[in-house]
Amino acid sequence: MEPKLIIIRGNSGSGKTTVANKLQKMLGPGTLVVSQDTVRRDMLHVKDRHGNPSIGLIRLIAEFGKSNCHYVIVEGILGKAIYQEMLHALIGFFENNADVYYFDLPFSETVKRHHMKADAQEFGVERLEEWWLANDFLSVENETILDEKLSEAEIISLILKNCQTKS
Repeated sequence: MEPKLIIIRGNSGSGKTTVANKLQKMLGPGTLVVSQDTVRRDMLHVKDRHGNPSIGLIRLIAEFGKSNCHYVIVEGILGKAIYQEMLHALIGFFENNADVYYFDLPFSETVKRHHMKADAQEFGVERLEEWWLANDFLSVENETILDEKLSEAEIISLILKNCQTKS
């Protein structure tokens, strides 16, 4: 089996990290999750700006995953304006064996989901609004748009099904 790249993008509070972590458990050993928040905020302590070093580190970790893992899941807001070039390069590096998912939820839904998170007190609605990116699609092959009508279980099922049929 060729290594599969799974990119999960969307606004803050949409459910990306939860889905990525559950997928990792379900796909089992040999599944690497590369979280934008972990790399950018926790490892490097850098702002989310053009040229920030997390862009290159996310790419390097994902490339390492291609040689050492069955699945590489890259997740985060990963705004197109800053991360598009790197994401396109990764898709090419994985020889287009990649699926891209974008959580396209209304702002009100992300606020609702944010309030359900354990760390919801870290920032409020004003910050969510500052970070908000509407319709931030990559417009690449195999990009699936996920809306608020899909449950978490349905999203995970869809991604797992795509992993089995497209690998």
